[in-house]
Amino acid sequence: MRYVSTRGDAPVLDFGDVLLEGLAADGGLYVPREFPALSVSDLRDFAGLEYHEVATRVLAPFVAPSLSVDGLAPLVQDAYATFTHSDVVPLSALAAGEHLVELFWGPTLSFKDVALQLLGRLFEHELARRGSFMTVVGATSGDTGSAAIEACRDRAGIELVMLHPAGRVTEIQRRQMTTVDSPNIHNVAIDGTFDDCQDLVKALFADRPFRERMRLGAVNSINWARVAAQTVYYVTTAVRLGAPERAVSFCVPTGNFGNVLAGDVARRMGVPIDRLVIATNHNDILTRTHRTGEMSINEVRPSTSPAMDIQVSSNFERLLFELNGRRGAPLAADMARFRTEESLALASEVLARLRAGFDAGSATEEEVAATVASVNEASSRLVDPHTAVALTVARRDAPVGGWTTPIAVMSTAHPAKFGEAVLEATGIEPELPPTLAGLADRDEHLTSLPNDLVTLRDFVTARCSR
Repeated sequence: MRYVSTRGDAPVLDFGDVLLEGLAADGGLYVPREFPALSVSDLRDFAGLEYHEVATRVLAPFVAPSLSVDGLAPLVQDAYATFTHSDVVPLSALAAGEHLVELFWGPTLSFKDVALQLLGRLFEHELARRGSFMTVVGATSGDTGSAAIEACRDRAGIELVMLHPAGRVTEIQRRQMTTVDSPNIHNVAIDGTFDDCQDLVKALFADRPFRERMRLGAVNSINWARVAAQTVYYVTTAVRLGAPERAVSFCVPTGNFGNVLAGDVARRMGVPIDRLVIATNHNDILTRTHRTGEMSINEVRPSTSPAMDIQVSSNFERLLFELNGRRGAPLAADMARFRTEESLALASEVLARLRAGFDAGSATEEEVAATVASVNEASSRLVDPHTAVALTVARRDAPVGGWTTPIAVMSTAHPAKFGEAVLEATGIEPELPPTLAGLADRDEHLTSLPNDLVTLRDFVTARCSR
């Protein structure tokens, strides 16, 4: 497997290099030169396998020849042994034809664990093989930070700097990051939005001498390994709902587009996925782009689903690369214009391809609260606001006559991580799992910095130089 940049002007790399490189040298994102295929017989075989066994088979083509199947399998098994449910990603019925994909059984109670528990082990393995080190720099709108920290804490060869927007994540999300007392973990609260944090990370990567000196690596979903790992639960869910004999649709709450992109990758590999529904909160750049063909940046407004409070969805570039016929140079020009003008009109043929494979909808704060309440009333079940965004869209925007396939809604976080919003909507405070017990009593470790590249670069140099 070889990897190319979406912008067409970076070296072609193998998986090991892509894993450590993160962002391509030309500012683009790495994608496989071709997608491996899953056959009908593969999908039938998966029905009798455990999650880690399916993951090994699905991911093996992406990592070869950097990592053999025999080298990959124990890393995968070890990663998913950290999950507290035997199915790793269980499926539960919510209503007739409607299912929840429970992605929150990992150590930080977020879907980000599914990819990051593996990513941390892949980093450590590859660094040990090379006798090298890396400085991982990431940005989080909520859940990526704690999942990345849990995956990388105390791992040999890794220093991790995680940026979060000050005051724009929940207290539990912040404390899950800042109460980790490991010498290789460095939390930074940036005076700005998540998009500001993400821009700072990209700017550090764009500084080639700094990037090479500090050996920067990416833990955000700009790292292809994150996307690849997430394709697995689309495969396992589709199989549990009848694939390959029948198709499945998914509704995915998304901000940075990585989760729903993984579904598209699974579909390109041969998983029978009918519709992929993009669900956004009121920070709805993806829904507006789908509806109007104009990708334009608005002000980020805080919400009860903060992991989706984004206006620049990095992984959408990977989809545009596919929809635009994999032409890197025109896409590079488009992305440069988008960042300069904060707006980009999609070509008519690109928009038509987008709509052919995806639906999209957004949910207001009032709709989200109403869905949290109605789910509890109907099934005595609590869901977090991100899950409620997707449920709202899947139910409200269903085709006339209902979904023609089972609809699987991605439940991306445990409700206890957003207890205040759930309590306000239902009058019930979600019970804190044992992993969160005592969080409020632990000391925090973080540094507050302005939204300034030079200041951040100095901080990373001082804390992470070897």
